[in-house]
Amino acid sequence: MKRIKKKRFWASCFCFMAFFFLLITFQVVVELGKSEQLTSKNSASQNEDEFQKYPPLFFKKPKLDPSAGKKLHRGTYPVLLWWSPLTGESGRQAQCGENVCFFTINRTYQHNPMTKAFLFYGTDFSIHSLPLPRADYHDWALFHEESPKNNYKLFQPPAITLFNHTATFSRHSHLPLTTQYLESIEALRSLKYTVSLQKKNSLRKRLAPLVYVQSDCDPPSDRDNYVKELMSHIEIDSYGACLHNRDLPDHLRNPSSMDSNSFYKILAQYKFILAFENSVCEDYITEKLWRPLKLGVVPVYYGSPKIQDWLPSNKSAILVTDFPHPKDLAQHIKALDVDDKEYVAYLEWKLKGDISNRQLLAVMKERTWGVQDIMKDNYIDAFECMVCTRVWENIRRQAKGMPPRRWKAEANHLSCPSPQAFAFSPLSVQRTVLQDVWRSSFEQSKREARALQQLVERNRNFTALEFWTLVFRD
Repeated sequence: MKRIKKKRFWASCFCFMAFFFLLITFQVVVELGKSEQLTSKNSASQNEDEFQKYPPLFFKKPKLDPSAGKKLHRGTYPVLLWWSPLTGESGRQAQCGENVCFFTINRTYQHNPMTKAFLFYGTDFSIHSLPLPRADYHDWALFHEESPKNNYKLFQPPAITLFNHTATFSRHSHLPLTTQYLESIEALRSLKYTVSLQKKNSLRKRLAPLVYVQSDCDPPSDRDNYVKELMSHIEIDSYGACLHNRDLPDHLRNPSSMDSNSFYKILAQYKFILAFENSVCEDYITEKLWRPLKLGVVPVYYGSPKIQDWLPSNKSAILVTDFPHPKDLAQHIKALDVDDKEYVAYLEWKLKGDISNRQLLAVMKERTWGVQDIMKDNYIDAFECMVCTRVWENIRRQAKGMPPRRWKAEANHLSCPSPQAFAFSPLSVQRTVLQDVWRSSFEQSKREARALQQLVERNRNFTALEFWTLVFRD
């Protein structure tokens, strides 16, 4: 009996100790779990803060491999020098498929034997500092996604053809950026901001049928003169600095709020948006077009003469060029405003998610870069890798005893016609804004481009005095 009691006693002790051990183990596991969650939360917070340091389009790139410098001195990787300090990176080794290149803004690499290409950003391109003399193996690459008003001379054949590689808004460039303002096909199909026709008709009691939002006034496209004339034939709410007649809420008056949900919701209430580009060039298409299409508003578009190549359907926008005078456009919009069936016909593609433009679908599917997409390279990365890949192609050709392949920009890689005033514009307006500013700038840019070509082909450094003497020699 005593033995049995003794066994029961030790069994009880063992059970108690086992229970105590399990309890302690459970507490340890819980604490570890809490600690892991806290670490994960802090890490996520740090990542979020890190992400917010960079604009939506440009995500942080990997730091330079510490061994990259040694490899470079051994002549392993070609150097691609950003002559325009667009990226701000003193040195970065990047993988482009099977190829590796070293990218830098450090101009001390100009005469390094491994420097194979010079990269330029069009807006910052200046005649006052160019990498001359230019060796036979030195390629020049141009990245320029902006309108001609930022640097007109690059849009002239003598200037654009100085480059070997191009990434511009033109479909003809080596890396077309025509869809640079369109995130995805899904963004076009999305009904996130779409306001019902019934509600839009109700809102017409306090809103104009048309809305205009521009603060870059009197650009080369002459859009403000057109809109001013249009205002005399139909009501337009203008929230921007140009032709301003209506105020945005205080929290939306900062230009940085133009991509906010609150601003989008205001625009989405309108039936029509005046979508006028600042310049008229074949493929220069900005958010002016894509924004109303994404919001479920009918764009009244003026800009690219080839815009029909990019519209989601044959009936998704009203083209200003289809009407001889603003009053004719006003009459058309007034008719649509009171005819629900005809108005909805312009939104049918949106409501059904039916994008019939095969070219647009193909371009978006084949595009190798993304817009605000962390899963894809941005278009600057894509531009860098295009040049890197081509540089390596010639390195391999040389190793096989083959002549290098020579790429060359064509005139249509970046071109725009001379700015033109609308035919109805008063002569005094044409002279003040267009002839005295944009047209004269365009005409002078032709002389600047010819002078630049002559001096670069001379292949030695030149002074500003030499350049301007050539410009005004004629």
